[in-house]
Amino acid sequence: MLGTLLAVCAATLTQAADRVTSPGMDEPGVHEQPGWFKQSFLDLREDVAEARASNKRLMVYFYQDGCPYCARLLRDNFGQRRIAEKTRHYFDVVALNMWGDREVTDLHGTSTTEKEFARAQKVMFTPTLLLFDQAGEVVLRIDGYFPPHRFLAAVEYVGQGLDAKESFRAYLVRREPVPASGRLHFADNYLQEPYDLRAALQNDSRPLLVLFEQKQCRACDELHGDIFQRAATRKLLSRLQIVLLDQWADTPLVTPQGRRTTARAWASMLGVDYAPSMVFFDHSGRRVFATGGYLRAFHVQSTLDYVASGAYREQPEFQRYIEKRADELRSRGQKINLW
Repeated sequence: MLGTLLAVCAATLTQAADRVTSPGMDEPGVHEQPGWFKQSFLDLREDVAEARASNKRLMVYFYQDGCPYCARLLRDNFGQRRIAEKTRHYFDVVALNMWGDREVTDLHGTSTTEKEFARAQKVMFTPTLLLFDQAGEVVLRIDGYFPPHRFLAAVEYVGQGLDAKESFRAYLVRREPVPASGRLHFADNYLQEPYDLRAALQNDSRPLLVLFEQKQCRACDELHGDIFQRAATRKLLSRLQIVLLDQWADTPLVTPQGRRTTARAWASMLGVDYAPSMVFFDHSGRRVFATGGYLRAFHVQSTLDYVASGAYREQPEFQRYIEKRADELRSRGQKINLW
């Protein structure tokens, strides 16, 4: 499944001069960034103004060293001439290290550091990308890695100013989908209709995992056909209540807060733009964590464990939690494949 996905993603790779060529990019370390990224003084007010003067917009890219998803973004996305040229045409790209100490002036004129600014923006994943309009407002946020076809859609959506006309979700529906199974992957142990999620949490102390998916979704196929079938993943899933919702369906439900709505309306209210997305709620019905990017097995399992174990209550920075978990697993002799 993964091989097929990567083959599709890699089908349009070229030998562009701007392609990132660092060896071993799936391994921990420093990943070379494209030379066309903006060399900024990190005053984001100036960056927005300079982008606007060039009829562009600003894209802020949060990264960290040793991040395999950052490596994929740089290689498989920006390594494609079409994506690189489209991004350069529409955006000035400024890179910030989510753990960095460089001085940053935010859009309110406040002096801070990279890591404090990342914390203020609630950056939990790398890569995280903030795409601004010409007024300096974030119009699209990408938490995690988007495969090339979806990343290009995001670039064109914001770059062409379509955010003023329709939601990103609606825009994606009009894009030609990547071939997928065309079905949802329901399981017998998932919550069944009618979906009263408030009652489910009142009757079961386990946290609730809400899977927002769609029928045409290769990443959903991979999640259920591969990652969810692994023994370690199944063990973690058993510690959660799970409901699978079609994010485009008008399926009636009661939210964890007791509101009557539909899956489509709730997905929109929660800001769900990507399938699959995982949204977690605690026993009280409070939203405690969410993902919205392409994740492989280790990070899916880490996400499930982060919530199921209650670690989110003591460690609000997910990346710190991942690092600790990976170290613990390695100490037990387990090999960790971050990608």
